[in-house]
Amino acid sequence: MEAFLVSALAVTVGEIGDKTQLLALLLAARYKKPGPIVLGILVATLANHTLAGLIGQLVATHIDATVMRYLLGLSFLAIAAWTLKPDEMDDGGINESRYGVFMLTCVTFFIAEIGDKTQLATVALAAKYSDLTMVIAGTTLGMLIADVPAVFLGKIAAPNFPFKYVRWCAAAVFAILGLLVLLGMEYKF
Repeated sequence: MEAFLVSALAVTVGEIGDKTQLLALLLAARYKKPGPIVLGILVATLANHTLAGLIGQLVATHIDATVMRYLLGLSFLAIAAWTLKPDEMDDGGINESRYGVFMLTCVTFFIAEIGDKTQLATVALAAKYSDLTMVIAGTTLGMLIADVPAVFLGKIAAPNFPFKYVRWCAAAVFAILGLLVLLGMEYKF
């Protein structure tokens, strides 16, 4: 259960103000079809985070435990620093005419998530926890917790949402996780 809860929390806070959350706002404002957008986010996240989780477990089985602890701690600190950088999205080139809103969301979310801090967090979490299913379920839930409200709020909330402050809180959570791992301390939820 810890793998699920830590994964959900880490990705939820890491996703606030992220480019994929901005993409959700953009798609919702442009197409006003929340059903296919939410389903597209779910499918893309499951695919992307499953791949990331498999990579994380592969790394965990081939690296010494002490080295892994330092790599995980440093990766969480790097994600904390990266979280402070605001993401920007523009809507240039997004076209639903050929594939529909669902497929457009799946493809754009999958691509936007490649190398993103929440994908890298999934790799790190899968390396830390042996229960890959709980990690993927948690990271996927975290993405949905952050992105589904963005889909339903669309244009209305985007200009007034305090992304800057939420980014600082997310960075603090990742930094704390990184320090706890580096210091060899266990964290329980």
